[in-house]
Amino acid sequence: MSFLGWLKNKAQSQKLPDSDKAFDRGLLVFENTTEVIRAEKLLKAQGIAVKVMGPPPSVQSGCDMVITFPMTDALFILRILEKAKLSPLQTVPVDNPLLEPVGLFHIKDFGEHLMVRAANMKITACKKTRRIVNVSGGGCPDVPYLAALMVGKSLDDTPLPRDKGHTLCGYALQLAFEEMVRICSQ
Repeated sequence: MSFLGWLKNKAQSQKLPDSDKAFDRGLLVFENTTEVIRAEKLLKAQGIAVKVMGPPPSVQSGCDMVITFPMTDALFILRILEKAKLSPLQTVPVDNPLLEPVGLFHIKDFGEHLMVRAANMKITACKKTRRIVNVSGGGCPDVPYLAALMVGKSLDDTPLPRDKGHTLCGYALQLAFEEMVRICSQ
């Protein structure tokens, strides 16, 4: 059954109990990470609460990221993507535990320092001073440049990887950076 067919059947069926949250989210699966990045930017610009995560094994397509989205916005999202000539390979409702997306972040606390990894990119900062002490990982040509720009600077004063990087590694570093800022701001 197609996603739109599933959505139509769901709408015609009786309302799910409020305690059943399995149908609240869906996954957009794309062919490559460039499409994921483009779709995320486009949907966030429209004010839609989307999040990039790792794909569950049952929907892996070669791209190591999927976009989760609120099911209530499904038709709106598909129209936006169609207008932008951006077609997901699959649009999947998260309706069972095997379809749960995987978190992209791995966090390691070293006492004085905290390391956040997103995909293959890592950023390490001093928790007390919020100063970046290391940027590593990936294999993209802009990683040394991004590291040189960021290491030694405060989380508040460093250039954003998304503004200076142009590769998947720069995108992953932006995600790790945002997670580091979120954790250090608590």
